[in-house]
Amino acid sequence: MEADRTTSARDSVESLRAFLSEYYGRVLQGTGDLEKNACCVASSISRYSEIAELIPSEVKDRNYGCGCCIPADDLEGLTVLDLGSGTGLDCFILSHLAGEGGSVHGIDMTDEQLEIARRNIPGVMAAFGYSGNNVFFHKDFMETLGSIEDSTIDLVVSDCAINLSPRKDSVFSSIYRVLKPGGEFYISDIVADRRLPESIREDKKLLAECLGGALYEYDLLDTITAAGFRDPRGVSRSLVEENVGGQPNRFFSMTLRGFKFEEPLDLRCEDFAQHATYRGNCPGSEESFLLDLNHLFEKDSARSVCRNTARMLSETRLSRYFEVSGELEHRGIFDCSSPSPGEAPSCC
Repeated sequence: MEADRTTSARDSVESLRAFLSEYYGRVLQGTGDLEKNACCVASSISRYSEIAELIPSEVKDRNYGCGCCIPADDLEGLTVLDLGSGTGLDCFILSHLAGEGGSVHGIDMTDEQLEIARRNIPGVMAAFGYSGNNVFFHKDFMETLGSIEDSTIDLVVSDCAINLSPRKDSVFSSIYRVLKPGGEFYISDIVADRRLPESIREDKKLLAECLGGALYEYDLLDTITAAGFRDPRGVSRSLVEENVGGQPNRFFSMTLRGFKFEEPLDLRCEDFAQHATYRGNCPGSEESFLLDLNHLFEKDSARSVCRNTARMLSETRLSRYFEVSGELEHRGIFDCSSPSPGEAPSCC
């Protein structure tokens, strides 16, 4: 009986993958073919318009996303992995941001999209003025990441692709495996304000258009935490669809970030009387730095932080931007739920 269930689950996954490959490889020829609004946001192109001008139209025209999955800090020299890289838009932008000293790997399962991405590598590298190639595309599955070795990646990104996976727990476990200690995931995806009924979850068109596979927001956070990423943080959140399939539901585009630490973060936000001060030295964000929706740091202004936030700012690549005080006595729970003063900027 157990073997029958395993075989059935495997067949279901393979059937879904075949449908999605057909949909994204042959049915969709551009964002105009989408029927819903969930995965047709061009925010990476908007934010990095000067870089995007150097990227061919056939790459940009078949780009499907719900936000901007690229952190707004210095990514020079990083090794980056993009899950569900499609025709390669974000990979090419990241290639420029990482520079010739960095490298970018794109993972996708759709041959047609990979073919477009790969044939545009030489032209994009020439447009960037690179002497060699720093971007690589792999046919692979985000649930396993078989082409990526353990602890080799500085930054994992994904734009509106993880919702397509029927095994999101495996996706985040694989992300945790390939990240280096101190590494980060930074993803934009669709979340729902409630658990979805079967009528939506099993509608293949809604699945393909990034709604049917969307998790209830707090179930997604639990899945991320269970994979080893304690205290994941929301960076932006905006409504994209509601009342889908005749149901009273709301779908949001949400950008999330989380870090891998060898010594796990605290289960809760704990107060150890620490402060963090932003130096104002992040290019493009000289006056303030957005860590997440509740933490906007003004230049040269010391702010009380929980120990988890202190570690995110002192034990990762972000440490170059912050001065963080050491731990003093434990003062109990720290309230990280209050938004920063003023309106926090969004990457979408």
